[in-house]
Amino acid sequence: MGGLAPRLRVVANERSCAPAHMARKPASKPTRGPGSTVSAFPDVAVAPRRARSEMSFDDQSLLGPLFGQFDANLVQVENRLGVFISARGDRVVIEGPQDSVARARDVLQTMYDRLARGDDLDAGAIEALIAMSNEPTLEGIINGELDAPPVMIRTRRKTIVPRSANQIPYMRQLAKDDIIFALGPAGTGKTYLAVAQAVSQLISGSVQRLILSRPAVEAGERLGFLPGDMKEKVDPYLRPLYDALYDMMPGDKVERAIAAGVIEIAPIAFMRGRTLADSFIILDEAQNTTREQMKMFLTRFGQNSRMVVCGDPRQVDIPGGDRMSGLADAVQRLEGVEGIAVTRFTAADVVRHPIVGRIVEAYEGKTE
Repeated sequence: MGGLAPRLRVVANERSCAPAHMARKPASKPTRGPGSTVSAFPDVAVAPRRARSEMSFDDQSLLGPLFGQFDANLVQVENRLGVFISARGDRVVIEGPQDSVARARDVLQTMYDRLARGDDLDAGAIEALIAMSNEPTLEGIINGELDAPPVMIRTRRKTIVPRSANQIPYMRQLAKDDIIFALGPAGTGKTYLAVAQAVSQLISGSVQRLILSRPAVEAGERLGFLPGDMKEKVDPYLRPLYDALYDMMPGDKVERAIAAGVIEIAPIAFMRGRTLADSFIILDEAQNTTREQMKMFLTRFGQNSRMVVCGDPRQVDIPGGDRMSGLADAVQRLEGVEGIAVTRFTAADVVRHPIVGRIVEAYEGKTE
């Protein structure tokens, strides 16, 4: 980030040490010599090599939010990576298995860099950094890779950085490709990041309109006839898109943009017969479109526009199931076509509460 923030200073790096219990208390001494990695008995598992890394911080005003209340952030890193972290003054010592110590050091460095840039740091952001710490691209999240710019989306209310490994290429696709298909389970940020990119481009003036759409299909239940005018009838289906918008823009600006037609939120049926130029167009819950609807929607694409199609192929709610879904059909036909990108998210990319990822993984592991 071109020196926007001071870096963590590593004072001592990964020297062998005695094993430490993964609790915040002194550990017992090892029975073998330090740094030993070979067992004397072939049938005994070899313990991972242990390491100790010491770090210090240049800006002490950031120590409070970095460590968290009652060291909650350090405890979160400890518990997730299986290391022991002790903090005294501006110094932090990390002990544990060598690979885990390296990951914990990278996570703490990235947390510090975020705070130094003025970004928020909450439990969800830390969880995401820990999840990504096993990826070689973690450093690129903050500083970009090689000569590439940093991977982030700026809106009026927040700056958004990737929170999972697959979000990195997805965010790059959102900035350069014409049509992007985002496939995967709920909670992976497919729609949220698309709305963020759309708001960013609307603010910058690179597009003139933001169009958000989704099929008006119940998720298995029958709601009957809804009261009210057309807007009141379809609003319940479009609520997730509103939620993402209000997270990116002040509420009064969202309302004024909707009233002026700059932001349009409508069911997919309202797209027929239109050509959408100078627009950022997002179709959510695309797995619940038919093949005919998907073809109709994709051919609305106009000059100087960008289109994002989001959906979970495993959550088809229309009659006929997977066989009738326009999303899988479109991806099969269009993947590899110039100007069209596809990102596939998995349970590992879920950025809600960690238990959501485990739930998704459990369901996806079941044979249909």
